[in-house]
Amino acid sequence: QVQLQESGPGLVKPSQMLSLTCTVSGGSITTSHYVWTWIRQPPGKGLEWVGAISSDGSTYYSPSVKSRTSISRDTSKNQIFLQLTSMTPEDAATYYCASGSLFIYDYWGQGTQVTVSS
Repeated sequence: QVQLQESGPGLVKPSQMLSLTCTVSGGSITTSHYVWTWIRQPPGKGLEWVGAISSDGSTYYSPSVKSRTSISRDTSKNQIFLQLTSMTPEDAATYYCASGSLFIYDYWGQGTQVTVSS
């Protein structure tokens, strides 16, 4: 069974960059047709799709954050990365890593909470 574990700083200052890691076990991030997705949920709000990277390394981004977002991977470590620059309080959320197809997910990580505050 695939397991995903998000990690990263719980607190980021405004204007700084957020860097998160999703470590995958029980499956390879290069498995064909699989997509690895970052999703966030601000406090009291619904889920927001941030972006994704497919098994062949293609990336997809939400238009709302595309100019500030980079998703990458390290196949040797089986890890997916999210970088979000110019953080604002509106970016505060629980960030999840999920796997499956682009919008349908088989597995989720437990999420990591990110606060944006000086």
